[in-house]
Amino acid sequence: MNKIEQAFKNKKAFIPFVTCGYPDIDSTYNIVMAAYENGADIIELGIPFSDPTAEGPTIQGANYQALKNNITTDDVFDLVVRLREKIDIPLVFMTYANVVFSYGIERFSKKCEEVGIDGVILPDIPYEEKDEFDNVMSKYNVALISLIAPTSENRIAMIAKEAKGFIYLVSSLGVTGVRSEITTDISKMVELIKENSSIPVAVGFGISTPEQAKKMACSSDGVIVGSAIIKLITEHGKNAAKYVGQYVKTMKDAIS
Repeated sequence: MNKIEQAFKNKKAFIPFVTCGYPDIDSTYNIVMAAYENGADIIELGIPFSDPTAEGPTIQGANYQALKNNITTDDVFDLVVRLREKIDIPLVFMTYANVVFSYGIERFSKKCEEVGIDGVILPDIPYEEKDEFDNVMSKYNVALISLIAPTSENRIAMIAKEAKGFIYLVSSLGVTGVRSEITTDISKMVELIKENSSIPVAVGFGISTPEQAKKMACSSDGVIVGSAIIKLITEHGKNAAKYVGQYVKTMKDAIS
């Protein structure tokens, strides 16, 4: 059992997402530490990208601001080095193929292993094209985390069989963002995944309230929240760590 799968053992995992460098890199450090101290089981670190196609306006805005702050991939790696002095839970990157490709897949993967990144989520890589990245990342013990969407249908079994770390189950069609209601039959999708893999399944996209988190956790192994956290950061700026910590605790309590 790898470190990511271990994070789901005997409990439901709460996975917060933050955009690195928003509002600035030191604030990101404080926010991640607050999430860790308040019960986060895995933390998703977004490497800013100019065209984050899976993201809604909230996270797009955070990416734009981070890039305006001249945050580079190397700045994010340096941040992970600092975080690893205090944090032992799994850390995964969420970014896009071009970020990894332009850095160099081999160089990026090797650096992930060196600093202590356990997995990478690349939402713009389809199953059919993942090997170019997966074959290299596997060499460096970095899990390329697969996404399954409501439209995956007959591809679910195929994706699940080869998945690593955990499966990111996309709850709704469209981009990330807070939703008042999630209508996808999550339990049916999880059932199909579990028929083909023993890997944990975490649900993301659209979850923002403790009630939604609890409902999603009943059908899955964990819950991912991004936009609601970025909204808190937008609201409180450099003082956001305290508020993010309180939010993480509320959400973790709801799914426990």
